[in-house]
Order: sequence, then structure tokens, then C-alpha cells
Amino acid sequence: MARASARHILVKTEEECNQLKNEIAQGADFGEIAAQHSLCPSGKQGGELGEFSPGQMVKEFDTVVFSAPVNEVQGPVKTQFGYHLVEVTERKE
Repeated sequence: MARASARHILVKTEEECNQLKNEIAQGADFGEIAAQHSLCPSGKQGGELGEFSPGQMVKEFDTVVFSAPVNEVQGPVKTQFGYHLVEVTERKE
């Protein structure tokens, strides 16, 4: 079964999500941005979510994690929780 590891940043608005994505694209550290801005408790660990299988996360999140290129920041991804930046750090088929 497929497994993936990912980290994310959760914020309330699409605008903030895009702003943080630009900061990361310009060289800001994903983990530091997560610690400073993420509304998810995982932000304290740099947004690390650990390893999980398909179906363990909400559908919109799952779709990105199991299809996006590894080590490339994706988003904004809208879920019922808000807007996410997602980076798949590892995926095993």
C-alpha cells in the first residue's frame, strides 16, 4: 500500500497562503514559516505530519499528497480547516 510523509502549513485565508508560498519560494525555511504561522499543532514540529496512507487525511489533502511531485510546495489547497501549503517529503508505492 502507498505511504507518504508530508508537512504542511495551515492558515485561514488564501491570500495569506499565497504570501507564505512566495516567501518560501524566495528562500524562507518551510519549517520556520510553519512554526510561526500554521494554525495546526504540527506547526510546532515544522509542519511535519509523519507517515500516512491514502484515506487517513481529508480528500483534498490526500489528492495532493499522493499525486504531487516530492519536495515541491503545493497550494493553496482548500479544505474544511482552511488553506494549506503542502510539501510531500517522501512517498512509497
